[in-house]
Amino acid sequence: MTKVVVCGIAGRMGQRLGNLICDDDEMQLVGATERPGHEALGRDVGDVLGRGTLGATVTDLVPAAAADVVIAFTAPESTLADAAACAAAGTAMVVGTTGFTAAQLIEFKSTVAAVPCVFAPNFSTAMNVLFRLVEEAARFLGDDYDVEVLESHHRHKVDAPSGSALGLAQRAAAGLERNLDEVVVHGREGVTGERTRKEIGMHAMRLGDVAGDHSVFFGAPGEYLELRHHATSRDAFALGALRAARYVVSAEPGLYDMAHVLGL
Repeated sequence: MTKVVVCGIAGRMGQRLGNLICDDDEMQLVGATERPGHEALGRDVGDVLGRGTLGATVTDLVPAAAADVVIAFTAPESTLADAAACAAAGTAMVVGTTGFTAAQLIEFKSTVAAVPCVFAPNFSTAMNVLFRLVEEAARFLGDDYDVEVLESHHRHKVDAPSGSALGLAQRAAAGLERNLDEVVVHGREGVTGERTRKEIGMHAMRLGDVAGDHSVFFGAPGEYLELRHHATSRDAFALGALRAARYVVSAEPGLYDMAHVLGL
């Protein structure tokens, strides 16, 4: 039985992860966290999930030593603190947090270096196939095709562009042998002039309760190719995270992504 702690249990992703773990015969939810001051603190995890009493309490410090794996889809600051606790306890992690600054990302990777950790911008199986397809398409189509990335998420998402959109743009850039930081254009406004051949455009929409929609366009005179992933619910990400949790508990210390988990 794999013992799991979920960070941010009262959030949308935390709720779905918690319930799926409770329904899994091979996993046990042994703890959960929320940010300081949250109304869920001190309550039984099962009560927060609407499942009755589970015998674990929601805390603001991750009980890493009690778990085989900690799953974190929260804010960068919280994930950094959770990563430090997991590193100290030798506990594996699955991390889907996005919005890290460059300095935070360096700190995070350094912190988790001594434990097995799956870190990915998107845990959907189909999205990770899309990452591969985008890189291959870019390599085949080459510089004759313009590249644009469009993503949509719910109104509550706090970072833009999404980690998945950045991942898609990075894969396109890799296929074209470009440095994304040098060619990315975030949105357009005013008299921008003619589009350059090398740039990769990125655009973000925030509306309603969209779980996640990502498209990569390759366009040339007379045609365009659209590669798209549409998430109909958070289950696509939550189920992928549990798949990653099963993988990481038996992995050697190191940083992994979903390509490792899926054998891509």
